[in-house]
Amino acid sequence: MAKAQTLPAKRVSDSKTVMTELIMPNDTNPMGNLMGGYLMRWMDIVSAICAGKHCEAHVVTAAVDHISFQNPIGLGDVITLEASVTRAFSTSVEVFVEVFANNMKGQQPRRCNHAYFTFVALDDKKKTPIPVPQVLPLSSEEENLYESAMRRREMRLILAGRIKPKDASEIRKFFMDLE
Repeated sequence: MAKAQTLPAKRVSDSKTVMTELIMPNDTNPMGNLMGGYLMRWMDIVSAICAGKHCEAHVVTAAVDHISFQNPIGLGDVITLEASVTRAFSTSVEVFVEVFANNMKGQQPRRCNHAYFTFVALDDKKKTPIPVPQVLPLSSEEENLYESAMRRREMRLILAGRIKPKDASEIRKFFMDLE
């Protein structure tokens, strides 16, 4: 029996991960803004740490949904990346990551980016997917992210060609409710 099967469900706060970075000249493009690829790398790192803590296992990135670049992040800005597990499936977890920026004095705070990452938990040999602990959403925000995670998962599976749209029960149910 895999270790993760014996683990109890976990609160979102048990694995929440926060990372801070200072934007230096080598992180920026010719316009003086943070290069998107650097930000995506940091988002992947903070999300992987969060997923690994939740699963108590090695994890690999399986998917990234809609990285949004809403506000530029400039040279000298301080960014804070916050990652939380939204839902666990059989061997994978979805992680929501948000990026906030402000200046070195802590002024001009703004939300700049967000995305959903999916990770698969692996055994100690880093080869075989293993079961993961379920998530216990406690706040209304955690509950909303938890409930909507199934629709996001179905959309990922449709876009990857792993299920047909007609088999996406959660997405169909959502649109049926609008009638």
